[in-house]
Amino acid sequence: QVQLVESGGGLVQAGGSLRLSCTASSRIFSIDTMGWYRQTPGKQRELVAVITTGGSTDYTDSVNGRFTISTDNAKDTLYLQMNSLKSEDTGVYYCYAKRWGVGYWGQGTQVTVSS
Repeated sequence: QVQLVESGGGLVQAGGSLRLSCTASSRIFSIDTMGWYRQTPGKQRELVAVITTGGSTDYTDSVNGRFTISTDNAKDTLYLQMNSLKSEDTGVYYCYAKRWGVGYWGQGTQVTVSS
């Protein structure tokens, strides 16, 4: 069982920055893949960014060059640095972890970007 707790969401003006954090209850070096998803009303949850234990990263096209996903193994924490935020980045952001074929979700944190 892996428990994930997100923090760092909030209200920000377009062009601003936020950093999301996700702290895991297990050592993240034991987790195969971690990532961030977001969901807006009426839409399916979409993958924003992903990172593997080997450090490989991938981003959805709309955030490439603006968002950075990273981990701090000492703190068992996943981050998402979000810069140059746009109104379309508004949504609930969920932390995701997959270990030994089992997926886990955090409770979500709201990000609202005002234009």
